[in-house]
Amino acid sequence: MLPAIRAFMTAHHLTDVTIVADAGMVSKANRNAIEDAGLSYIIGARIPQVPYQVLAWRKAHTNADGEVQDIPDGHVFTQPWPATQNQKTATRRDKVTYYRYSADSARRSLHGINTQVTKAEQAVAGKTAIKRNRFVKLAGGDRPVNRDLEAKASALAGLKGYVTNLTAPDPDFVIGAHHQLWHIEKSFRMSKHDLRARPIYHHKRESIDAHLTIVFTALAVTHFIEDRTGWSIKKFVRTARRHRTIKIRAGTQTLIAEDPLPADLHDALAMIN
Repeated sequence: MLPAIRAFMTAHHLTDVTIVADAGMVSKANRNAIEDAGLSYIIGARIPQVPYQVLAWRKAHTNADGEVQDIPDGHVFTQPWPATQNQKTATRRDKVTYYRYSADSARRSLHGINTQVTKAEQAVAGKTAIKRNRFVKLAGGDRPVNRDLEAKASALAGLKGYVTNLTAPDPDFVIGAHHQLWHIEKSFRMSKHDLRARPIYHHKRESIDAHLTIVFTALAVTHFIEDRTGWSIKKFVRTARRHRTIKIRAGTQTLIAEDPLPADLHDALAMIN
């Protein structure tokens, strides 16, 4: 990862960057390499257990009947992780992990959990075949529903973690920066579907560079069109594809036949030009 980051910084004359990535994209070794290079990162954090701050909040907001108050939508829990002396000696910085709760994400997660648990119950009852279902215990001779895992998954529903080594980080900036990753994901989907940039098995470096150059040039043009018009590239291509301009040479004369453009496409083309 680091050589690619350094090449990017050199190409764009940058002295500092902050790497933003999902949890599955950056290993611990890469995180250490980023810090060794003096750079910062914002990375999605895996949450294997319910964080202490969340447990403490739920305990403090439990009434006498044992009912736990719902966490407010958008509430952020902060977990500082000061570097130890040995870590500081190894140029490791203090870190902060933010846990943000989303009511909409919790609703969708709980719906998915309930669906999977229902399938697990049917499989355990012998009504359906036992397929890959994480809520069915496969150890031993019995095949019970894993209620402990169900409770753990439900307790984590709606929580998303973000870890950073930025100095004096702001939670809104950290979470907001991570949420911008959807632009990258959109570009990958666009390259695959709208631009039809499918993998090609090249064997020569020149062919590989040419293929990637074409794809990234098309992606840059696509972003330019979307930025200027406010349209998605799919809408722009589908709208403009139907209209043609044809030039017919008859002797010394050139005749032009063209479809009249609708007002919205005419305005979009004017924005591009």
